[in-house]
Amino acid sequence: MRKWEGYQQGINIGGWLSQCKHTIEHYDSFITEEDFRTIKSWGLDHVRLPIDYNLVQDKEGNFIVENFKYIDNAIEWCKKNGLNIVLDMHKTCGYSFDKGEGEGRGFFKSEKLIKQFLAFWEEMAKRYGQYDSFVCFELLNEIVDADDNELFKDIAKRAFDIIRKYAPLTKIMYGSYWNNSVHAVKDCTMPFDENCVYDMHCYDPMVFTHQGAGWLEDMPKDFRLSYPLTAEDFRNEAARTNMPEVYFALNEDCLSAEYFESIMAEAIKTAEDRNVILYCGEYGVIDKADPEAAVRWYTDIHKVFKKYGIGSAAWSYKAMDFGFICGNVDSVRDKLLGVMKK
Repeated sequence: MRKWEGYQQGINIGGWLSQCKHTIEHYDSFITEEDFRTIKSWGLDHVRLPIDYNLVQDKEGNFIVENFKYIDNAIEWCKKNGLNIVLDMHKTCGYSFDKGEGEGRGFFKSEKLIKQFLAFWEEMAKRYGQYDSFVCFELLNEIVDADDNELFKDIAKRAFDIIRKYAPLTKIMYGSYWNNSVHAVKDCTMPFDENCVYDMHCYDPMVFTHQGAGWLEDMPKDFRLSYPLTAEDFRNEAARTNMPEVYFALNEDCLSAEYFESIMAEAIKTAEDRNVILYCGEYGVIDKADPEAAVRWYTDIHKVFKKYGIGSAAWSYKAMDFGFICGNVDSVRDKLLGVMKK
């Protein structure tokens, strides 16, 4: 399978230009150049930067030109520190993976909203297509429903054609439904050219990685679980929280590295058959979990990443319930980074 050099060990910078209070005060204070220096000092090679449309577009699609400086800064700070970067559209007008954002799902069937999305990518390509050696574009984060994914295939092709007018060599990334699930990679639209990348996200098993998560409707707030665990324990706990993942990859006696190889097998084969780069744009463990158990989970998933040359970006650098800083992983951060760089 094709290996994406320069995008092997990365981290998301969530909560800065996405899933945040969209205010100048927040943009100016949450992340600074020092954070990019820190990421480089950790030995990582890239960042994935989620961006909400709210940063640079209003509801009518008019550009907020002065706010492009925050993307400019991120690119410049990456360049200065020898980091590559994925510019990820995390939310577009009329769609977010997070119902709490209040965007709904109207985007996929609204020509007005689709044109606003296309205008966003045309402007991004004009501004940043020249940096194709270290900048990648990710069209849209985490489509939830399979039906919307089918509609998005045409939208993605339209965006691709527009981007290629200004950025003929920039890597263009997209995923599939079930929130870019590893289980849905086979249903990604076919690669449009050799510079397309498939993005999968892996938080499996969510009963472990999202234990106690306040935003999950069926997750008890006091729920705690260790790792590794037996398949029997997994079935029981997944059923107790009503998590649908109970149906995936339960042939192993114990959920360990073999579990990750099993659930990624179809995605890996799809990428190999289509000669497309496969990348894991999000994975991680909530900071409510036992830190040493999180290290064991990271160790197992990275065995598979390493075996197949799959690049990845952990979620997330700061806060966001998964933070490597301003979180609950200070005691094991060096261990986690060590696993990521092996």
